[in-house]
Amino acid sequence: MNSNSLQERHASLSRRNFLRGLGACFALPALESLRPISAMASGSAAGEAAAPVRMAFVYIPNGTIPGAWWPGGEGGTGFELSRTLAPLEKVRHQLQVIGGLEDKSAEPGSDGAGDHARAGGTFLTGVRIKKTAGSDIHAGVSIDQLVAQRIGHLTRFPSLELTCDAVRKAGNCDSGYSCAYEYNLAWRSATQPLSPEPNPRLVFERLFGAGTRGERVENLKRRQFEEHSILDFVLQDASTLQRKLNGRDRQKLDQYLTSVREIEERIEKTERMPVVNPETESPAGIPANFEEHIALMFDMMLLAFQTDSTRVATMLMAGEGSNRTFSELGFSEGHHNLTHHQNRGDMVDKVKEIDLWYVKQLAKFLEKMDAIQETGGQSLLHNSMIVYGSGNADGNRHTHSNLPILLAGSGGGGFKSGRYLKARQAPLTNLFLNMSDRMGIRELEKHGDSTGRLDLA
Repeated sequence: MNSNSLQERHASLSRRNFLRGLGACFALPALESLRPISAMASGSAAGEAAAPVRMAFVYIPNGTIPGAWWPGGEGGTGFELSRTLAPLEKVRHQLQVIGGLEDKSAEPGSDGAGDHARAGGTFLTGVRIKKTAGSDIHAGVSIDQLVAQRIGHLTRFPSLELTCDAVRKAGNCDSGYSCAYEYNLAWRSATQPLSPEPNPRLVFERLFGAGTRGERVENLKRRQFEEHSILDFVLQDASTLQRKLNGRDRQKLDQYLTSVREIEERIEKTERMPVVNPETESPAGIPANFEEHIALMFDMMLLAFQTDSTRVATMLMAGEGSNRTFSELGFSEGHHNLTHHQNRGDMVDKVKEIDLWYVKQLAKFLEKMDAIQETGGQSLLHNSMIVYGSGNADGNRHTHSNLPILLAGSGGGGFKSGRYLKARQAPLTNLFLNMSDRMGIRELEKHGDSTGRLDLA
């Protein structure tokens, strides 16, 4: 590690404070009262620097109904949110709806069928995947991992990989393509996907439990046996810290600790619930309710960003080609089956409702991010870049042009937001080059099939 990297890491760690107790290691959000005097004396510029930029990629399967997705109007700031995107009204000032992006690597070729595997396997890489259901999988390095390799040393965890679906690295899932392509967004190398974590409890323990994985498991068992919250072990440290804070920071710390305890209680409630299907093993901590599962995983990502535990994350709402049913919407048909609607009105309407349901979950997450004010006066969402979308455009026809892509947040002020951008036809990976710039990695000239950067300034 060179001297500049060491200085960056030292600066990052000096901004981040911890509460420690038996089996607990709590990273705290940025608190002005704990900033060095030299930083406070230098004014708002130092405050802005104390709020790092984060990036996340949230994937939805099977594309969308294009006619219900795209906003009305000619683009720019005067756009009208479509019915599908209407739940995002409260954070529209932080949105860019970007049209014209494509994933050519997912299109059919000599390898024939398999659009779902190609859509998922190329979404963050822009590299065509090898058609195989064996162990000789081959894709590309994903943009999240390229960024994590360069800045991951600044945080406790280089990146965070989450899923609300199964975890699969093998088997034939789509016309001769390995399941690894559909169930993994993050790729450390062309042959090594990073398995996402589906269990909120294990993510929680990773973020807040101290020690090795084995030690964290033992500490969790001890706390559960003694019926203690993880907060119980850091309360003395927290009380001491409170006396050092100004009024605004005390309120901020109270709100943060309350949110952590509320999430812990939701996980504990899930663990007490009986397994819906006794024949199916489900690790404790994974809710039977899909909406609650997604909400908990979004909360894990929010806490990880808020405490600067990581600056890079991916989340699969569901693996590409997902055929889960939405009983909560009153549907018995699977999502994937419905997307092959052949323009039947009743089936199209059901897909629209599923698209809307997913956006509602995103909206709740983004509103929480926008409500968290960071050092420097801007929101957590302002200081982030959250990409939401799919490698499929029209699920009925398996198209991969004009992908449904949202970018929420302005990357710390580097992007214009609150607009509908009708970009010229361009690779999705072009957007990733813009995002890498905002993460401080401006030397990246190409990623996958990229041809340049988008005009987002």
